[in-house]
Amino acid sequence: MQASIESTGNLERRLSFSLPAERLQTHINGRLGEIARTARIKGFRPGKVPAKVIEQRFGPQVRAEAMDGLLRETFDAALREHELRIAGNPRIDKAGEGEFDFVATVELIPDFGDVDVTKLTVVRHTAEITDADIDQMIENLRQQRRTWKPVTRGAQEGDLVGLETWSQAGDERLPAEGTEKGTIIIGQGMMFDQIEKGLVGLAKGEEKVLDVEFPADWRVPALAGKSVNVTVKAVEVSEQDVPEVDATFIKSFGVKNGDLEQFRKDIRSNLERELKGALMNRLRREVGEQLIAAYSSVELPPRLVEGEARSMLAQQIDAIRRQGGNPGDVPADAHEGFKDAAGKRVLVGLLVGEVARRNELRLDPKRLNETMRLIASTYEEPEQVIEMYRNDPQLMAGLQNRVMEEQVIDWIAERAQHTEQALSFQEAIRQ
Repeated sequence: MQASIESTGNLERRLSFSLPAERLQTHINGRLGEIARTARIKGFRPGKVPAKVIEQRFGPQVRAEAMDGLLRETFDAALREHELRIAGNPRIDKAGEGEFDFVATVELIPDFGDVDVTKLTVVRHTAEITDADIDQMIENLRQQRRTWKPVTRGAQEGDLVGLETWSQAGDERLPAEGTEKGTIIIGQGMMFDQIEKGLVGLAKGEEKVLDVEFPADWRVPALAGKSVNVTVKAVEVSEQDVPEVDATFIKSFGVKNGDLEQFRKDIRSNLERELKGALMNRLRREVGEQLIAAYSSVELPPRLVEGEARSMLAQQIDAIRRQGGNPGDVPADAHEGFKDAAGKRVLVGLLVGEVARRNELRLDPKRLNETMRLIASTYEEPEQVIEMYRNDPQLMAGLQNRVMEEQVIDWIAERAQHTEQALSFQEAIRQ
């Protein structure tokens, strides 16, 4: 096969190549022949369907599939012929009027020179789960299941208060009419401190006027730096009712026998899974920062960086929408704000791939299965989740990429100059 190459930039190349027409037709004929032997079409006996009918019914689809397969095969052969290692996906277009002539625009993986990970300095964090961490998680679960019951006494710290407020700042009233309504839990810093403390002692239906000094940088410009009369009225006062850690409470979290020790074991397993992920994220960030610092001068494929920037923008917009927000009109060049972060992400990704290639690192099947089972264990039907991964090539490919990246990150960290820093569980999971 002949393919010509043209340099269109430091890292960009144009490959011109042609598909072998005879091979294409041979493949099409062979596939149509296979279909003819098994096709069931009304009015014809199996294996006796005329070739013309088979061609009319299945020809376009078979031809499209053959073209696609041969295009990928020919393109890969052209890359091998010219010993090109490409970054990202190629852009392949028809070349002129020829049905079998194509041109592919590709970006190359940059030359990183000597990639010596032993020169990197990495801090590797460690942490352990303690009984106190399990106690804290149980308390968090109790708080999640708490209910509120109205009381007639004055409000105190920890109570839920439904309130109405309005403010008088000189001649300006906020809001201009009526009141602002809301609820807060006293002691959680949900309102300005002076106002929150002023609610203590208020019973349902009572109100008071507070003299509040707002700081100059207060988020409401009309109140910033002013002395304001704030009227607060307690509409409802409720105290929390936190469930006991009894068999009923424990069973509600899937521990069928309601046993406290089993409950604590399950919590420990969940916390260990969370900790493992948090420590890997920290290590990934540590190694990534070191790689960026060491290879920041390397030129990166511009289209690959732009594609990553657009992907990061799309993820942010999607996150805003999932949270019920409205991203509004997004400027055409909004992705430019992500270029720096995208460049760093691309640089680390390419370097991780380069380290894996040069050191012939291969995906560890055992680690892959462990990670898959770890993910599946968070669901009620783990085996169904595992089966879903095994039957979905795209899902499995994503998992394989993730596990391979973690393997390489570990490999780099083990060979870099590294120190260990112990953290508490709470410190470790704080990203």
